[in-house]
Order: sequence, then structure tokens, then C-alpha cells
Amino acid sequence: MGCEWPLVGRAEELGFLHDALRPRDGPRGAVLAGAAGVGKTRLARETLASTGRRGDVTRWVAATLSARQVPMGAFGAWVGAAGGGPARALQAARDRLLAVPDTAGVVVGVDDAHLLDELSALLVHQLVVSRAAAVVVTVRTGGTSPDAVTALWKDGHLDRLELQPLSEDESTRLLEAVLGGPVESISAARMWALTQGNVLYLHQLVDGERAAGRLSSVHGVWRWTGKPAITPGLAELIEARMGALSEPVREAVDVLAVGEPLGVPLLLQLVDPAVVEAAEAAGVLTVERDGQRLRARLTHPLFGEVRRAAIGRLRARRLAGRIATAMATFADRRASDRLRRAVFALDSDLRPDPELLASAAQSAIRFVDLALAERLARAAIAAGGGFEPRLTLAYALTWLDRGAKVDSELAELGEVARTDVQRRQVAVVRSGNLFWTLRKPAEAVAVIDAADAAISDAAQRQALTAMRAAFHGFAGRPDEAVRCARAALAAADLPDEQVVLATWGLVLGLGLTGRCDEVEAAAARGYAAGTRPFDGAVLRFGLSDLHMIVLRLAGRLDELDRIAHDRRAESASVFGPLHLMGVTLLGHAALARGRLRTAVRWLREARAGLADADVPGWEFRCLLSLTEAFAMSGDRAAAEGTLAELQAGRHPAFGFLAPELSLAHAWVAAAGGAVTQAIELATTAAGEAARAGQLAHEVLALHTAVCFGDPTPAARLAELTRSVDGPRAQVAAAHAAALGADDGVALDEASVRWERMGDLVPAADAAAQAATGYGRRGAGAAAQSAAARAYRLAQSCEGARTPALVAVARPLPLTGREREIVTLAARGLTNKEIADRLVVSVRTVEGHLYRASAKLGVTRRADLAAMVLDC
Repeated sequence: MGCEWPLVGRAEELGFLHDALRPRDGPRGAVLAGAAGVGKTRLARETLASTGRRGDVTRWVAATLSARQVPMGAFGAWVGAAGGGPARALQAARDRLLAVPDTAGVVVGVDDAHLLDELSALLVHQLVVSRAAAVVVTVRTGGTSPDAVTALWKDGHLDRLELQPLSEDESTRLLEAVLGGPVESISAARMWALTQGNVLYLHQLVDGERAAGRLSSVHGVWRWTGKPAITPGLAELIEARMGALSEPVREAVDVLAVGEPLGVPLLLQLVDPAVVEAAEAAGVLTVERDGQRLRARLTHPLFGEVRRAAIGRLRARRLAGRIATAMATFADRRASDRLRRAVFALDSDLRPDPELLASAAQSAIRFVDLALAERLARAAIAAGGGFEPRLTLAYALTWLDRGAKVDSELAELGEVARTDVQRRQVAVVRSGNLFWTLRKPAEAVAVIDAADAAISDAAQRQALTAMRAAFHGFAGRPDEAVRCARAALAAADLPDEQVVLATWGLVLGLGLTGRCDEVEAAAARGYAAGTRPFDGAVLRFGLSDLHMIVLRLAGRLDELDRIAHDRRAESASVFGPLHLMGVTLLGHAALARGRLRTAVRWLREARAGLADADVPGWEFRCLLSLTEAFAMSGDRAAAEGTLAELQAGRHPAFGFLAPELSLAHAWVAAAGGAVTQAIELATTAAGEAARAGQLAHEVLALHTAVCFGDPTPAARLAELTRSVDGPRAQVAAAHAAALGADDGVALDEASVRWERMGDLVPAADAAAQAATGYGRRGAGAAAQSAAARAYRLAQSCEGARTPALVAVARPLPLTGREREIVTLAARGLTNKEIADRLVVSVRTVEGHLYRASAKLGVTRRADLAAMVLDC
């Protein structure tokens, strides 16, 4: 872990330095300036190493505070035993530095030149001005340098380059290079936010967090969990950067370390204004505008981390109490203000306020900080809070994957519920926990039935109907979902959270049955309602997921993309479930577009996080899309692995995804070369969808069979165009008809239509099928044109490898069945295993293999397999 890190994000700076060292009429070299730890030394050393490889002789000198007390201290190794005073010492060092063969140049690197003594600085100045050597000098921004060093750039002898910290993207690339794999986006963002692009700080942080086990690889993705523990080395660096502070200023720093950011009026109530001004002048405090407010925070995030680690627990509690008390004198204008005040109070020596803690627990759920919600709710209960914090605690725990314990507690809470509103609230949380978290849909419905019987208030019973709508939608009963949703939404004063849940059922019911034209208005009401309740964020992200599913089925991919990126923008900087949901939605959107590598990147990241903290149902959906993305990319082994996980962890509440699961099986079969089986599985998926009334899923499944080379769904797809909204059904029907007619021109047209729609994988498949058809008829120019289009589209798909694309990649004089049997043989299947899989006789398999061998001019099974697998 202590090895030298690669140089990342400095290509422009390296180019600048190499240009500065090229032969010219004038001094050669440059001054590198920047904050401590930004990477000046590393860049200077890399520059000297590069010039050394080109034949120059390099010298390296490092100035230090201790050596500064001695004349020529930094160049002591070059002075030797020279006597006779400063002038002779300077000349001796110069002579030894320049003692090289006539054919070689000299490049001198001087690190931390702001720490040079005056005589050493004079030598550096002479080397530059006399052009005796090229010189690369590093200095710390904001420090005081000797006049001879300052003159290097002030008098125009050398150009000065201000080295900036790494950007967030550069920091992420450096992390991935060091760790040897992808880094979770929120983990990379947190590390950059904490280190502010300072490479030295990042190095220290990564070493410490890896050693502590908080930075680790999960399913091939590096994740950073928990809070950082500041290592002694990092603490020393930060304390040195803060510098010597007076006791009052250090007190102000500690107040901010506990409470940042703090409004300036609040800070001035806690700390003397003159001290605040002194802290700002010392560079440890900064003031920024937040809307109409001025907020104070420490200049660097690590200042707070270091000081919090150094503050004793009793002092931290005292400071938190002072902050909470001062905040109480200001109005809580935002939910976040009340939440922060409650947290300070909870962490202080103040007497707990159950009303404040209970309200803050709901605010924590609003911000999807479930662990904090649990902590606040438990504190509210301990302080005498009643029904409300108990319900909030139960809700938080369902999302923290502790559903079994929650169910018994909710059953007890239901016994003490005094009003119909409370009975409905308990029933909704308990049934949701049973349905999505505990995977017991039948028991969830029983809870709703029991509550419906116990509640007399019609409005509260309609709220339960909203929950039924969601359950019907997820179970794959779209007509029932629509019926219940419309009944619930027609009720006056339906609670906002129940409006969203009813909308879940309505969007699914309408979308699955092909009525996507009605979905937008329904979804709009749900999104609006989802902005108000304390659990609105989770509900809105759930609605977005369902909305995106039906938009994909309809083929409305631009709107799908917009939703995914809106949710990502909302969750990008939030650590926890909301971030995982946002990343998952990005992966679904990329898959819908056929951007396969992008889809795998986001879905792998989501899977790594969901494996540690399962957001109920989302891991199942993530694995489903990841399986399809792997299979479409031709990564059979990875697809089979995630499919096995899907099968083992199949979520019984997601009945509406049964056709999609069968399609995942179909794509995995296709990735393994079993095209006949893939077509059968896609056809099975279509049958499942048709029986459930999920006509939009039926379109997708039938068209998948078409992409695998089966034209027989053409008639049914044409029929479905009359009842399924959106462009997918129309283009799928045209694609199937063109394949059935072996019409290359029509297949080309279908490819163009798929591309315009934004669905690139079927666009590539249709072009590949056109090329194959043209080739069979001897239309060489048309075949080449279509094949080129298929190749371009496959590249746009980021490496798609479907049966149609494989067939066109290297055309072989084989029928589809011959290619399939040879491919299965190449995968290691025996003739009997192939016969069993394709439901044919062993003799039929042998005949196909014989004819394929004859066509390709080979006699050995291995040679035959190699020719097909090379395609």
C-alpha cells in the first residue's frame, strides 16, 4: 500500500514541463507552485525521470526547514570538503553539479525551494540565468521564498505553473488505477469531497481505509463504507497545514468542527466576532452564500475530521449542546434546520425533547438517512414519545432489512392503535414490510383484509384500496390494479403517500396492458403527491422505476432517459439507499438503449451496494437487468452466474416480471449458442405475458424471438399493434414481417426505425439479418452495406454479441441449425446432450455436424468448433 502511485490527470502539465526543458535561446526550466500534497514533487520527479531516459544527467535537491539554518545546506552533498567561505562553497557545488560528459545536458530538480537558504537560492538563480543547467523548481503557494527564488518567475527567467488539485473525475481515475478496478461513484465522490483533490491526502486516506477494511471490493466494485478514521500521518499533515493557532481561534475551529456548516449569525452568537474574523484571516474558516444565507465552514473538510478526532467526548457534547441551544433561538425555516438541531441536541448533554426527536426522525426519512431516523426515533421513544415515533421506527427498520423483528412490533403497535387513521397507518407499513421486505405477499394481503374489516372510516378504507392497487400491479394482475387504483384515487382527501402507492398500481396496470398513452397523466399526479410526505423520496423513486419499465415496453426511450437522469441528479451526492436506487435506474436506462458496457458499469455498482444493504426488491430488478446486459454482450459465464442468483433469490412479490425472467433465460441461452432454446424461452415468456393480460410484455417477448431469427410471431405482433400503444409494437411487427418475407430492404428500414427509437440492439440485429438475407441471394453490395451498418450499431451498443450479429460477423456457408449445433458442440456438449436440448435424434445431430464439416473442409470436431467460435 505504500508504493508509488501512478501519475494520473497531469498530461497537460507534463507537456508544459517537457516544452520548458527543450533546447532554446534562453533559460530552460519551470517553477511548479501549489499547495502541500497537491503533487508538485511527484510531477517534478516524473519530469526529471523522462529527461533522464532521453540522455540528460539529472540532479535532485530537496530543501528542508532544518537545512535552511546552514548556508548551502540543501546542496551539502555537492559542496564536499570545500573550504574558504561561502563563495568557494557555492563554486564547488556548481562545479560538481555540472561535472558531466560534454554530450550530456544537466537538469536539476529543486524541491520545496521556498525553504532554501539564501546562498543555495543564489546558486539556483545562477544556474538558471547562466543557462548552465535546466532547472525545475517546486514552491508552496502562499509561502515566502528567498528573493533569488522569487526572481526566477518575477523577472521572467522561468514560467510559473500553478498546479491545481485533481478534479473529481481525475481523482476517480487515479483511484481506479491504484485499486485495479471500478470504484463506486458515491465512494469516489466522498473521497474527492474529503480530500479536495489533494493526492497526498488521498494516498493517506486510501491506505488507512484499506487497512481498516472500510475500503474493499464487493462483486468487483470498490466501496468505501463508514466514516474515515484519521491516521496519525494524515493528522500530522493537516495540523501542519492549519498551522499554529491561538487558543480562541482553535475554539472557533472546534465549534465548526462539531457543527459545520453554521449560519454566520449563529456562529457569531457562539464565538466572539473578532475571533471569527481572525480565523478567516488565518485561512481556516471560509464563508459561502447559500441562497439568502451566509454559512461558515472550515476551509478544508479534513480540518473538521482531524479536530473532531482530537476533541474529547465530554467537550464535544458540551459544544453540541451550545449549538443546539443557539439554534433554538432561530426559526426552523427548513426541514433540514430542525433535523440538525435535533441531532445536536441528541449528541449533547441537554434534556431530550421527544416532540423534536420524533419530528426529526421523519425528516431523516425524508432525506433517506434511515440509520439516523432509527436513532432519532429510538431516542424519542425513550424520552416518552408514543405512537408516532414507534411507527417511524418500524418504517425505517423495514428499509434497513430488519423486517422480521419489525413485523412482530407492528402487530403489537396495531393492538394499541386508537383511531382508524392509526390502524390504517400500521396496516400499510406492516403489509408493505410483509410484501416487499419479507417476501410474503399472501400474508401482506391478509393484513390489509383484516384492517379493512376493522376500520369503519370510508376514507381510511379507500387508503387501503390504494395499497391493494400496488399489490395487484406487482403481482401481475394489471386489470385489478387499474380498478383498485381508480377507486382509491377517486376518493377525496386521499393521503399523499397513498396517492403515490395507488399510482404505482395504475402506472403498472395501464403500461402492462399496453395503454401507455394514459400513463403520463397518471404518473404526473403520483410525482406531485410524492413531493409532500416524509417518505416521498422513496415512493417517487419507486414510481420512477415502474414508470421506466412501462416506457421501455412502449418504446418511449427519451422520456425514460429523462426520468433516470433526473433521479440520478437528485441522488448523486446522497450516500445510502437513494444513491443505489439512482444508480440502478441509470443502469436500466442504459440497457433499454442498448448501451451495454454502460449498463454493466452502473448495474455492477448498484449490485455491490445492494448486496450490503438490500433495498427491498431492487436487488432482484438489478440482477435481472444485469443478466440481460451480460448475455447481450456475449458474456455467457457472467450471465449464467447472475441468472443463478436470480433463480435462488426470486422475489415472489414481483409476479409481473415473470415474462422478463423468462426472457433473461432466453438471452442466456442465446449467449451460449442455443438459439432454438432461446426462441422457445422467448415464446414461453410471450405466453406467460398473454395469459396475464400483459400485452406490452408480450410484444417485447415475441420481438425477442424475432431478433433470435424466428419470423412466426409476425401475425400476432400485427394484431397487437391495434391494442398496444407506443412505437415498439409498430416497429416490432414491421421487423417480424420483413424477416418472414426475407425482405432485406424492409429489414434495413426496420433497423433504421429501431435506431431512431433509440433501441440499438434490435437495430443492429435487423441490419445483421438484412446482411445475411442479402448474402443468401448473392446481393454482395447490399450485404456489405447492411453488414457495415450492423457493425457500426454493434459498436454503438458497446460490444453487443447477439445470434444475428455473430452470424454476420464471419459469414459461413452453414444453415442456422448447422451453426447452432456446431456452436453447442464447441461449448463442449456431446451429441446426445445437443439432441436432448434441441429435442431431435442423435443421428440428426451427427448429420448436421457431418454436412457442416464438409462445407467448411475440415474433418476434426475441434477444427470445426474453432471456425465457428472465431466468428
